Formats: sequence, structure tokens, C-alpha cells
Amino acid sequence: MPVQEKVLIVEDEENALMGLAELVSGWGYRTDTARDGLEGLERAQAWQPGIVLTDLKMPRMDGLELLERLSELKQQDQAVIVISAQGSIAEAVEAMKIGAYDFIQKPIDPNRLRSILANATRQRETQQELEVTRRKLRDTGVLGSLVGSSRKMQELFALVERVATSNVSVLITGESGTGKELVARTLHDLSPRKNKPFVAVNCAAIPETLIESEIFGHERGAFTGALERRAGCFELAEEGSLLLDEIGEMPIGTQAKLLRVLEDRKLRRLGSKIESPVDVRVLAATNKNPDDAVADGHLRGDLYYRLNVFNIHMPPLREHKEDIPAIVDSMLRDMNQKHDRQVAGISEEMLSRLTAYDWPGNVRELRNAIERAVILCGEGYLGSQHLPPGFGSRPTRQPLDDGNSIQVEVGTTVDEAERRLIIKTLASTNNNKTKAAEILGISLKTLHNKLKEYGSASSNTDAAEE
Repeated sequence: MPVQEKVLIVEDEENALMGLAELVSGWGYRTDTARDGLEGLERAQAWQPGIVLTDLKMPRMDGLELLERLSELKQQDQAVIVISAQGSIAEAVEAMKIGAYDFIQKPIDPNRLRSILANATRQRETQQELEVTRRKLRDTGVLGSLVGSSRKMQELFALVERVATSNVSVLITGESGTGKELVARTLHDLSPRKNKPFVAVNCAAIPETLIESEIFGHERGAFTGALERRAGCFELAEEGSLLLDEIGEMPIGTQAKLLRVLEDRKLRRLGSKIESPVDVRVLAATNKNPDDAVADGHLRGDLYYRLNVFNIHMPPLREHKEDIPAIVDSMLRDMNQKHDRQVAGISEEMLSRLTAYDWPGNVRELRNAIERAVILCGEGYLGSQHLPPGFGSRPTRQPLDDGNSIQVEVGTTVDEAERRLIIKTLASTNNNKTKAAEILGISLKTLHNKLKEYGSASSNTDAAEE
């Protein structure tokens, strides 16, 4: 047990207040109590507790207002844990958006509460280390594995720094190759969980039939081929962090089970009848627009809102090209060590070409280009001759004229593109309308109606020309 951390308990129900105080004191914490939010605010100012455990529903001042007032005091290393009644998940999530460290539901599970208090205590110990990180950030523009001194990256660093020490879920968005996993690893490395496992799983890379087993684990005999008991990613990441990459590719049924684990903090392996408590911080990432994914039915709305307590958006590289020199320097150090090379730097000509390029593949594409150049160069300075052939040129697409394709230029209307497709398909079937309708995936009646429209439009055009 750490050194006598101070915990202030704010609860308007007398029996619950006394029971919590006795329980928490028994774990070695120093405790004080308050019977509503207003009294809690006064005690917090006078006693300066490291942790505040507060109910949400209270007279005079509720838990949300208390949280806001405590935030105004700017005690950044103070952790606030909110207690929510059954069915008040939305309010608890709102509290975490305001700045709460974590939440726990009534009736309170003592093991879960003890775990949260221990994590919150570790969070305060991490604050001193973060001060060193802040100085490094100001001086060199480096935060964990992330590099950049541009305004966009500095804003991102500040958000990562604020969110890292909490237990809140984070949704990381951005184009492919921007470094979303690096953000997740940095969040983990700056958190009190840094000495525990970081587990990343790509939901798009796992077959739908295996994804539940991969994430939740399974018992022997749970399904055909389950020859032995297997721990899932949640169990592997116990007390650490779990990154669910490409969350929008997870099957809807699995999303429902994930939501239940997030809300109940309990896990049941496939084929098991026993639920076990789980202590994992869940991070999620997607290269899709989450609102579009919800609208398209690929992402459950309730899961999205549960994960999106905080959203961290990674900007594409083309929007912060001024960071390319620093990113390249960082990559050179890594590549020299990885491939046993002695590359000293990069020529001005090559750097100019790198910064002039738009990088559709973002930092991942840049890393591949630098890795190739380092291997080719070996030592000295990288030059343009070490770039991939045709680097920076936009390949022109030659029109296909095989008789079975159509060209649609930018600016063509949807109706016109549809007309061209139908006419071309009819020509390819020697005017067999039944076969053309089958190829197009429309009914024969629809095809006839379309052809009537085109015939009418043609007649009107001829009449106008006459």
C-alpha cells in the first residue's frame, strides 16, 4: 500500500457514507467525509485530498457541479471518482468528459473500488514524471514516439498529456498511416498503467468467426477446434491498455458484447458460465469518419458514445509538413540502429523533395521511403538518388478502350453516368434486354422505363435542334 493517500468521500446517504469510509480506511487510506457537494468542496479546499470519491445525486450541490468546481481549483494531480446509480451511465460518462478519473456503479463492488483507488494513487505518482516530459516537449517537440513542433502537433500533444493519466476511453481517428497506434502507445506510456501490458489488436485482420475468441478468450470445447482454454486480449491486457484498431470493422454482435464489458467491467469467456472482473483501459482507433460509420450501421451508436469520451484526431502529414525534418531525423536514428547503418543525415535537395510531396500514405509512407533510402545509402548523407523510382510523380491513368468499359469524367452527373452504363451494357449483350438487366442488377421493367426516358430525351433534343 502506498503512503497513506488522502481520500475524501462525499455521499448524502449516511449508512453508505460510513460504510465507504470504514472500507477505504481498512485498506490503509486516510479518509474524511462530507454529506453533500457543498460540504465536500469546503473539505477539499481545506484538507487537500489526493482522491475525491463522490456520489452524483446529492442535495445543495450534485457530483457534476462539485467536479466542475474542483476542476476550477486547478489541482491537476487530484483524482475524482464518481459513484453512479444503476442506469446513470450517461451521467458518469459526462463526468469523465469534465475531468473525472473513473466511475463506479452502485451497488459498489469492493474489489473494483480498491483497484480504482490503487490506479488513481499511481496516477499521482506519475505527475512528477510528466513534468519532465513537459519540459522535453517544450524543448524538442517530442512526446513518447510522437514527433512534431507544429501547432497541430503541439495541440495534439497537449490533449494526449491531459488525457493520458485518466482511466477514460479514447477514440483515435485519422487517415491510414498517420500514427494512431503511436498515439495509443503514448497514452499508455504516460499513464499509471505504463508498467503493465499494452495489447493491440486489428479488428479488420481477424476473421469474423474468430474475433470473439481473440478478444474475450474461450474455454476448451467452446466451439469446434477449441482444443484448449485460451485467454483473450482483455485478459492479456489486465491492468494495462487494450487498443482495438479499426473498431468499425468489428462485427455488430461482437460490438454488443464489448459494450457490456465496458459498462459492467466484467468478462465472460466463450463457453464459460462465470463472469470475471476486468481492469483494462480500452482505446479504439478508426480511419473512417465515426459518424458515417454509425449512420451506415457499421458501428453501434451506443458503443461509439461509450468509447468517444475523448476523441484524438491525428492530422494527415500534408497538413503539418513543417514537422518532416524532425520526423526524418527521428526515423534515421531508428533505421541506423535497426539495419546497422551509419547514415549521418539528409541532403537539402532530398529534404526539399520530401516536403514538396503530399504523402497520401502519410507517416507510414514516409517511413517506408526513409527505410529504403537508409538501406541503399548505408553511410553518409541520403540524396534524391536513394528515393524510390518515380517518387513524387503522379501516375497518369491511361483510358481503357477494351470495349467493355466506360469513362466517367469528374463533373458528369449521376443520371448521365447511369445512362452510359446502361447503353454500354446493352451493346455488350447485343441488345438482349433480359441479360442486360441481369448484369446491371435491375428488373426488366426498370430497364424498359430507363430506355423510354432516354428515348424521350433524345426526341426532345432532336425537336429542339430542328
